[in-house]
Amino acid sequence: MSEPNPYADGEYKWGPGQQGGAPGAPGYGYPQPPQYAAAFGAVPVLTLGDISVVGDQILTPAGPMPLKGAVWNAMDMSRVEEVIPTVAIVLAVVFALFCLLGLLFLLMKEKRTTGYVQVTVSSGGRHHSTFVPATTPDTFFWVMGQLNYARTLSA
Repeated sequence: MSEPNPYADGEYKWGPGQQGGAPGAPGYGYPQPPQYAAAFGAVPVLTLGDISVVGDQILTPAGPMPLKGAVWNAMDMSRVEEVIPTVAIVLAVVFALFCLLGLLFLLMKEKRTTGYVQVTVSSGGRHHSTFVPATTPDTFFWVMGQLNYARTLSA
């Protein structure tokens, strides 16, 4: 690797942030700053996943969309599972050796919410969808509350 770059003729530069463009702009593959910060200098009114509502526009990674007349949808793809925790299994095995009452530890249950809520928006001939992770059983109701607020802003 001690040989110089044979393609370095002054036009092409190696490394991120050196491929032209504005000075100080991040290179390819680096995280981009939020679009609303650079474009509007304003705080978003509503944010669901990577969809932000700023002023009269909806900002997504696919590009800005007009807020007026936007169609918002959500689909619940989460589920609640009941599982026996590891602690209960260990206690059941330990106490089953002493007496059969240790098997009552297997009645312990733990509820876990997994999955996500899919949020889609369509406006101005564009369509974008994002996923909001579901951490509690109430996540879908929270997303629907935010979605109804977005629908009132779109009217």
